[in-house]
This record gives sequence, C-alpha cells and structure tokens, in this order.
Amino acid sequence: MGSLYLVRHGQASFGAADYDQLSATGHEQCRLLGAYWRERGQRFDAVFTGTLKRHAQSLAGIVEGYGEDLSAVALPGLNEYDGEAVVRALHPEPASAPTDPEAVKQHFRLLRQGLLAWMRGETAPAGMPSYAEFSAGVADALGRVLALGVGRQVLIVSSGGPISTAVGQVLACPPESVVELNLRLRNAAVTEFVFNPKRHHLVTFNGLPQLDTAETRGLVTHA
Repeated sequence: MGSLYLVRHGQASFGAADYDQLSATGHEQCRLLGAYWRERGQRFDAVFTGTLKRHAQSLAGIVEGYGEDLSAVALPGLNEYDGEAVVRALHPEPASAPTDPEAVKQHFRLLRQGLLAWMRGETAPAGMPSYAEFSAGVADALGRVLALGVGRQVLIVSSGGPISTAVGQVLACPPESVVELNLRLRNAAVTEFVFNPKRHHLVTFNGLPQLDTAETRGLVTHA
C-alpha cells in the first residue's frame, strides 16, 4: 500500500482584502508539521499542490521545518472554490467582511447554503467551474497518485474544498456530508489515505499531530 497525506493550507487572511496569504500563525502551523515529519523520518516520493499563493506558502513552511527541499507539481484541479462567488450566486446582495462572531456565523451559514446549491447544479457562480468540473479536477489528482504505484509516499497541499471532495469521493458521501467535512477542516490539518493500484482508503481525517502539545494547542485555527 502507498500513503497519501492531504494537508490543508495554514491559516490564511480571513476577512482581509487578499485572503490568499498565510498569516504568521499559518506559516508556523506548517513549519511545525514539516518538523514533525522530519523527526519521524517521513519521506515523500511525490508532492502535488494547487496553484494558489497559500498553497505554495504552506509548502514553503513545511519545507522549512522538514529541512529538505520538496519539489512539487502544481495542479489547478487542487485549487479552492471562490467562496464569495458561491455566496453571491445565491445571495447577490453585497456583504461586508465579517468582523465579529455573529457576522462570522452568518458568513458560514450563507456559505453552506451556497455550496449545496452549487454542488447540486442549482447555481453557476461567476468565474467558477461547475461542481462536476471541480470534482473532476480532484479525481484527476487522486488518479495521478494511484499511477505512481504501490509503496509510494505522497503529499498533497491544497484547500478545504478539494480535500473534503476527495474524502467524499473515497467514501461516496452525499453533498451535505462533503460540505460538513469541508467546514470542519482545520488549518494545516492532515488527512491520510492509503492506496492500492485500484483505489484510495481513508485512514485519518483532519488531524493536527504537530500541534498536539500544551505549548502548541493555541495555534489551532479553522479559517
């Protein structure tokens, strides 16, 4: 069996004009993950990422802690959906950036509704692929991993949408479950699959082994 580790990017810049930037906390979350793997002798035969800045920055943080370069293949199929476009397709009225806990809750309520509508083909968010096309990009990445062969150790650095979609494909989950998986994913969390020549199997979901100490638990974030 081979092993595939899917990592959600570190904390980005939620509520800022440019979300697609890691915060200092996000970089540290990823650096600690790389150090965790280095200490345990984890090797990687192949690395794939999306093409977003937060994906590249997250991999750079992992590499810093890992202490060894990890050459990656960037795949657009591992890019995240546009959350603002998803919400606007169902709720076109302008929305201000969430600045307090209640506004954050409202944002995620609208996002959940928008994601379900997109996944069911009820909306077509501007500038985005259909969910069938989005899902096909994730399936392509998983297929590339299978093609590497048994025994390979593979790393994917991506976002919550593609990772939850990958889990949904492996477990044959309905859209509602995929959305809930998506919204539960923590920053720099690790989801592990094992794979044989034919298919992937889920082993763990949404783990943060690098932050499981009294000193690091304060670095756990979700957005």
